[in-house]
Amino acid sequence: MKKPILIALLFLGAGFTACDNNADTKSQTEKSGTANQTLNKEMKNLASIIEIPVADLTRAIAFYEIILDVSIEKMEMDGVQMGVLPSDGKTVSVVLAKGDDYTPTTDGALVYLNAGADLQTVLDKVAQNGGKMVVPKTAISPEMGYFALFIDTEGNKLGLHSSN
Repeated sequence: MKKPILIALLFLGAGFTACDNNADTKSQTEKSGTANQTLNKEMKNLASIIEIPVADLTRAIAFYEIILDVSIEKMEMDGVQMGVLPSDGKTVSVVLAKGDDYTPTTDGALVYLNAGADLQTVLDKVAQNGGKMVVPKTAISPEMGYFALFIDTEGNKLGLHSSN
């Protein structure tokens, strides 16, 4: 009789310990969740750097400088040639990257570039400079603005976004 009671007490003790550990885990998860929420409130963007793979950096720089009306700085790091698009340091950095590990593609993550006040101005320059329009300027909603998709001179599919 003592043996079954001892076994029952062991199982009960193990059960209480497991329940207590779950409470600790839940408490840690809640604390972690609060920390993540605080971190996310402090972060302006979840993305920080976007690398657009290119086959011909000179051609890609010329294309993006014309369609976006910006100057792109050339640099090299660890065997990767890059064209760095201008940034205010508070927004996502966009880099054109040419190297062994970079292959232009229409598959994968879709990056939308800010096209300013009206994306049609940028979109008009795409085909004139070697790109191809995939989806014309399309309304999302009055609150969200407009988008368009294009293939750049390197074969990457990208999007444009604007409020008008």
